[in-house]
Amino acid sequence: MSLFLSIFPIVLLIWLMVKKNSMPSYIALPLVAALIYVIKIAYFGDDFMLLNATAASGLVSTLTPITVIFGAIMFNRMMETTGCIDIIRKWLANISPNPVAQLMIIGWAFAFMIEGASGFGTPAAIAAPILMSLGFNPLRVAVFTLVMNSVPVSFGAVGTPTWFGFAPLNLSAADILDIGRQTGIMHFFAGFIIPVIGLGFIVSKEEIRKNIGFIYISVLSCTLPYVALAMVNEEFPSLVAGAIGLMVSVFAADKGWGLSKDYAKDPEAEKVPLLQVAKALAPLGMLIGMLVVTRIKQLGLKGLLTSSEPWFGFSLPGLSDITVTQSLTIVFGQIFGEAVSEKYQTLYVPAWIPFVLTVWICIVLYRTKFKDAWSFYVATVHQTNKPLLALMGALIMVKLMMVGGDDSMVKIIGKEFAAMAGDNWVYFSPYLGAIGAFFSGSNTVSNLTFGPIQQQIATDTGLSATLILALQSVGGAMGNMVCINNIIAVCTVLNVHNAEGTIIKKTVIPMTIYGVIAVIVAAIFFM
Repeated sequence: MSLFLSIFPIVLLIWLMVKKNSMPSYIALPLVAALIYVIKIAYFGDDFMLLNATAASGLVSTLTPITVIFGAIMFNRMMETTGCIDIIRKWLANISPNPVAQLMIIGWAFAFMIEGASGFGTPAAIAAPILMSLGFNPLRVAVFTLVMNSVPVSFGAVGTPTWFGFAPLNLSAADILDIGRQTGIMHFFAGFIIPVIGLGFIVSKEEIRKNIGFIYISVLSCTLPYVALAMVNEEFPSLVAGAIGLMVSVFAADKGWGLSKDYAKDPEAEKVPLLQVAKALAPLGMLIGMLVVTRIKQLGLKGLLTSSEPWFGFSLPGLSDITVTQSLTIVFGQIFGEAVSEKYQTLYVPAWIPFVLTVWICIVLYRTKFKDAWSFYVATVHQTNKPLLALMGALIMVKLMMVGGDDSMVKIIGKEFAAMAGDNWVYFSPYLGAIGAFFSGSNTVSNLTFGPIQQQIATDTGLSATLILALQSVGGAMGNMVCINNIIAVCTVLNVHNAEGTIIKKTVIPMTIYGVIAVIVAAIFFM
């Protein structure tokens, strides 16, 4: 009965998300979290106040991802409102009339960089309209952008799926780095195959063959720095590698390297002045610059932004002891009198710095009207409502499932899964991560939800925990292709109706292949 009641909420959650009239994650996740709360009291007999304190810590921990999402969405809306995206689109369209070049620059390299900066499904939503405006079929564009938005995802939103997605597991910094390293290598090898499959949904095999040289210039210009950065850092791989890949791809396309000669540049095409292009790219430059200076320890800012030296504190009797550090980190201790604590690193979480700060600077730089700035702020608030509910539900659910030590729901599930799969679990691990991304809409939420289970299975089978968690992270990334939330988002921006089922049937093929690649790489290099 313990096993059944531990598994049932997850099975119910998956069913709610995949049934014919599916329930959105922002309803399903809080609902299942509430069910787990009831089961923990009624059957497992956990302490009432301990569960309440754990749920409250889940609410506090939600501040980290939701503020990152808020900042990322507001940044992208600012780029649209100020016309930066429009200028970038015209500039990229003039680089090369070759459709493969345009697809790789915008749908691969540009989206790679945007994923690194913002994540949360925004790359497909931004890249897809640009590609459609260049004349590509909307339905094919939807499939293409979803497939391409996979390789960079594990380090999307400044590495949130990795450094925050596995945060509840209390891993050491060395373990997180090891997970990132293995994740990057698996994605690197997938990069040789997945982009080509993605292109196959939108152009002919003959077009791919003729332009294969450029395709791999573009791919490797992203994946080589990506895997190199993943060796030393879990925040920058997608962001910096995407920026490098975009510059190299644009330069190579302009020179015609690896491209067929079937397409000639139009001498009468509208030219975008270099000054306008530089001004349009300035926000992205600021974003990357701020991230770099606040993340490199030697520059000293990281220490200031993460200082744990208390500044002041106070107590809310019966609720929590609150401490504010010199870095404005807010620590909630002894929640409801229990040995439960949680914190929010206000200045270090990549939300206010750099996203919101960059937006404020750009409002002044581009002389944005107050009503326009207010409109994208309001729109951002509305857009984060549902992700907030989904993340709250996910984080409370995960934290409640971890209550109970060796008798926690997570450990019960892990022991049984380990007994059934044994050493063979490595072959199934990425697909569990993909299921998590499918129903939650996020690699981060997938890691939060299934990371504890994967860790427990690794412990019980004697497999490498960092390897299994790396496969989980890769699975969460490849699951982006079939994530219903992302599919609905990209269909909405492209005005494609009733095509969700068709898209899933197409994207599930490269997703399955991705998992096979990950397992093969894991078996060759890490086992």
